[in-house]
Amino acid sequence: MPQWGVADIQALLTARLRAAFDTVEPGADPVLRPSEHADFQANGALALAKRLGRPPRDVAAEIAAVADLDAVCASVEVSGAGFINLVLADSYIAAQVGLLAADERLGSRTAAEPARIVVDYSAPNVAKEMHVGHLRSTVIGDALCRVLVHLGHDVVRENHVGDWGTNFGMLIEHLLDVGETEAVEELSVGDLDGFYKAARSSFDNDEGFRERSRRRVVALQSGDGETLRLWRILVAESVGYFAEVYAKLGVLLNGADIVGESTYNPMLADVVRDLERAGLLVTSDGARCVFPPGFANRDGEPLPLIIQKSDGGFGYATTDLAAIRDRVGRIGASRILYVVGSPQAQHLEMCFAVARLAGWLPESVEAVHVAFGSVLGTDHKMLKSRSGATVKLVELLDEAVERAAAAAGERGAALAPDERARVAHALGIGAVKYADLSGDRTRDYVFDWDRMLAFDGNTAPYLQYAHARIRSVLRQAGDGASPAPVAPSLAEPAERALALALLGFGDAVDAVAASYAPNRLCAYLFDLATTFTSFYETCPILRAPDPERRHSRLLLARVTADVLATGLDLLGIAAPARM
Repeated sequence: MPQWGVADIQALLTARLRAAFDTVEPGADPVLRPSEHADFQANGALALAKRLGRPPRDVAAEIAAVADLDAVCASVEVSGAGFINLVLADSYIAAQVGLLAADERLGSRTAAEPARIVVDYSAPNVAKEMHVGHLRSTVIGDALCRVLVHLGHDVVRENHVGDWGTNFGMLIEHLLDVGETEAVEELSVGDLDGFYKAARSSFDNDEGFRERSRRRVVALQSGDGETLRLWRILVAESVGYFAEVYAKLGVLLNGADIVGESTYNPMLADVVRDLERAGLLVTSDGARCVFPPGFANRDGEPLPLIIQKSDGGFGYATTDLAAIRDRVGRIGASRILYVVGSPQAQHLEMCFAVARLAGWLPESVEAVHVAFGSVLGTDHKMLKSRSGATVKLVELLDEAVERAAAAAGERGAALAPDERARVAHALGIGAVKYADLSGDRTRDYVFDWDRMLAFDGNTAPYLQYAHARIRSVLRQAGDGASPAPVAPSLAEPAERALALALLGFGDAVDAVAASYAPNRLCAYLFDLATTFTSFYETCPILRAPDPERRHSRLLLARVTADVLATGLDLLGIAAPARM
């Protein structure tokens, strides 16, 4: 049996109203929208009446009289200049909630046409610390992957790690200077930042070290066995550290998802060769470039995408083009999402344009830049540590958990110490993620500890606490904690409002997938939680006036908790049952 959400109900009403409009003039649009004056309002009669030269209220009344809406609407009334107001029948809403309660997907749909979608996100660099700059890509990418998988898409996660390039000459030489055992110990405890800075210092201040590093780069690029062995040590230790950070952050990336720049290195010569065969390469100032149409610099001159530098080396563009070829050709992607900061917009647009010119990115394959803004401090400047350095991601996450434990205070006093620790972790990590996901991703946002850890307002702790409170009620209800999924009673306005809010879950999930905007789901969950709060305050659950209404309200509470938990999980946020 189909599950109806608010969008489905709107589509049903539109279809039936269109049939009624056709009795007046075929093809007229009802223009149906949600309304503050009713559940829905149809405005199409005004435009139709103008074309017919008739009074709008007369046309609206004629349409309302013949519309087949009795089974869905409690009232269909003409108001104002000729609007048609539709109020859904409580029995109809209750029936849909009953269906939702019996559905393990809680009314969220599966994609009509599942796609193979590659998602490129996170992308830290080997032997470099993960910092706050990696937070947004990782958190947004993880949420999108969760939602797309939930909808039935075949999602391929690709963590495009920086594991190749000239820096590895100095890093390998520094590893040799420190000693393999000592270097592994240093990297294994997560001191990537210190290791990289020490290597850079030697490179900048020691000409002998600098020359050794240059020779080591040549050895690496030529496939020297010993150099590759040392390089693999750097990669393995860094990847192990990244895994610890991902586990702490609660994202789904693992070692199998890593596709480093080195993966594409053997493909770069083919990229150059095929672009040359296609007649797209142009030599400019010694470099080999492609000039995709429509891109210009500030002086209006054509802007090049550099494929091969004058010294014969390759840049990021060449690797990105090789990645597109691989994702379309080998993986068979029908959509590729790049969860990358907004400053890379032009670079990605040019790569997409060149890939299409070369035939590697056919029109049937969609390439999307899922852009995002920066994380700012409360001074509205780029978030930095007190020393002015870039904030390490692991340190930020540890601080979040510590602050969450303090913010929770005595709320979890009755919990065992280990459970209190788990709740603090869920609150802290959830607060960081939700602060990132709940706003427009294309804009910068201010990282404010007090606001994101608050138990009121649009925050993760507010939603987590709402969920835990409902679970507490269900535990107190005992045998009635999981009432059979039947249509609830909607005698009170707060019951009706909550039922309608529950029907919006599938639409919110669809909205995330359509716009790559997790904040659409955040906004829905916050609205649901506040609607439940109003219901909770006006409609006693455990002390309902009779068994039927107690059962009905427990059902509404249980479905609300399930939707909150599922929605938070799609955002990558835990929903503790006790707090």
